[in-house]
Amino acid sequence: MLRIKGRIGEWPVDLTVEMDREDWAQLAALLPRDSVMASAPAPQATVAKAQDGLWQTAQDLLQRAGSLEGPQLLAELSALAGSAAAGKRLLVRLRHCPQVQIESGAEAPLYRWIG
Repeated sequence: MLRIKGRIGEWPVDLTVEMDREDWAQLAALLPRDSVMASAPAPQATVAKAQDGLWQTAQDLLQRAGSLEGPQLLAELSALAGSAAAGKRLLVRLRHCPQVQIESGAEAPLYRWIG
């Protein structure tokens, strides 16, 4: 199963595509062989720099918006980070950030940038 979440302009997108082994095999057969790289671990400095950049982008996202409800913020962070798990990590990090205030909303917490 492949889940795609994000936005197209103002419209939220949440698409789930179910694929069996044959579908994945057909997709893999279409990929050029020279573009497939060995799965070597990335150097720590590169990973840390990418995470710092992602963290800064997550803060910028909330700062530009001013405030966002939890589910919407999580969806945008997940799309930004590339996975739901990475989006949740960013959301937890924002929860503990001194520049962010969390208020109880009617249906979901409201994350507000206070700078």
